[in-house]
Amino acid sequence: MPDLSSLWVRGIFVRGNWKVRSDVIKTGLERAAARALLKAMGYTSEEMRRPLIGIANSWNEVVPGHIHLNRIAEAVKAGVRMAGGTPMEFCTIGVCDGLAMGHEGMRYSLATRELIADSIECMAKAHAFDALVLIPNCDKIVPGMLMAAARINIPAIVVSGGPMLAGRFRGKNVSVQQAFQGKGAVMAGRLTEDDLAELEDCCCPGCGSCAGMFTANSMNCLTEALGMGLPGNGTIPAPYAARIRLAKQAGMKIMELLEKNIRPRDIMTAEAFANAVAVDMALGCSTNTALHVPAIAHEAGVDFDLSMFNEASAKTPHLVTISPGVAHPETDEYHHIQDLDEAGGIPAVMKELSRKGLIHLSALTVTGKTVGENIANAEIKNEDVIHRLENPYHETGGLAILHGNLCPEGAVVKESAVDPDVWIFEGKARVFECEDDAVAAIFERRFEKGDVIVVRNEGPRGGPGMREMLTATAAVSGMGAEKDVALITDGRFSGASRGLCIGHISPESASGGPIGLLKDGDPIRIDLHSKRMDVLISDEEMEARRKAWKAPEPRVKEGYLARYARSVSSAAKGAIVE
Repeated sequence: MPDLSSLWVRGIFVRGNWKVRSDVIKTGLERAAARALLKAMGYTSEEMRRPLIGIANSWNEVVPGHIHLNRIAEAVKAGVRMAGGTPMEFCTIGVCDGLAMGHEGMRYSLATRELIADSIECMAKAHAFDALVLIPNCDKIVPGMLMAAARINIPAIVVSGGPMLAGRFRGKNVSVQQAFQGKGAVMAGRLTEDDLAELEDCCCPGCGSCAGMFTANSMNCLTEALGMGLPGNGTIPAPYAARIRLAKQAGMKIMELLEKNIRPRDIMTAEAFANAVAVDMALGCSTNTALHVPAIAHEAGVDFDLSMFNEASAKTPHLVTISPGVAHPETDEYHHIQDLDEAGGIPAVMKELSRKGLIHLSALTVTGKTVGENIANAEIKNEDVIHRLENPYHETGGLAILHGNLCPEGAVVKESAVDPDVWIFEGKARVFECEDDAVAAIFERRFEKGDVIVVRNEGPRGGPGMREMLTATAAVSGMGAEKDVALITDGRFSGASRGLCIGHISPESASGGPIGLLKDGDPIRIDLHSKRMDVLISDEEMEARRKAWKAPEPRVKEGYLARYARSVSSAAKGAIVE
């Protein structure tokens, strides 16, 4: 706990020549009305004299990852009060990707990232908060809050709600991934409808972000690696008392960050982003990190290019495989986030990577200490979960950025979830103009072995909103056809997707990208070894198609999505709003 006693001068919390920002709304005769409004809510004069700490809470009764965040917020507020601050809680929105999946609602998911960042900026600036504690848990909420922290650049710390525990189904650990694959498994005769009903009762046993290394948990782990969350932020399970203690510690720690004037851009430096990408590679995180990390870096004023993922992948071994990665060859069981936590968590992964010089140990973190100090005593407690450098799952990282004449600005694949047998794949294009048509064809088995299923007009602008394709990938996986077909799209895939699924193809179809020029039967070659994806037709033919191409009519012509589509950038830039 920081010593605040020496910092009080005539009721103003000061550090050198710097004073509390919230004084602009609560000190002086001219602020009598503002003080009256605060008193109307029950705040005392003593509370008003203290720093005002904004608590951005994304609690709601819609998302299982957020249903318990009111408890996290209460713990944070207790910590703030213990350390001498006055917490003021406000809410942000949060979409559940699982509930939005496979229908019109998924168009809104990625787009909410910008709304979340904007709303926190509005609240923090309008009310002159001195510092922020950010409480997210799921997919777009975590990066949205980190973007806001970087943009506003007042002392801030993230404490997430934590991962869901794995469920148990007939003696095996399971997660929502198996439920998403359920319809395909039933159609393939691998499950009965009664089996699926039993599975859905037990695969999600309680609160928390879905138990695998899906997008939510990927971003929570990277928040810790980036230095914006306390050790344990990414992996301590949601139901554990340790998560409540972590929240109280975050509430106390924000007062220390305020005292020392340590701000997000002091933490989110180029070195910190390099650390996050190294951990991303070692964990085999969701492909969506290739959208969110560049967007956060943009807000932090850090130059970031997608090529950094391949550069990191080339030298960073893949040390951890969590569902939906590779199952254990002997038990056919998947590891889940709780296993990573028990094995030593993110500090143990970073400590192991540091043995190869892959971690910038001098990077500052919200502990007020460096990464090196934070991980000094970390250790791997289960080498079956966190492999040693000498025994990696793969010599290179879990994500890859592909280039080629089909994706000149890049495309993203989760290599760690692709069977090595199909790292080189050649097939003929089966082109669909939207996800819904592709999903219908998959469920009706209107595909052949060797097909490359192309789903276009689903990018940030064309979608609009860049829908996740988990329904499509889960159907293929549930049918046991992961090695038979490839799926490629200018949209994106869920962190729960597995198989040869390549997303974020840029430029997107709506912007005249090559994916918009494909025709049924075009030969496509994918080579993950050389990081390439090409359509095997002549440049002359492509140019002729380009001249004949016409931009599609916007799917959404009014409301927020229409405004979003007009201003959103390419996925290669993180789908930021420009």
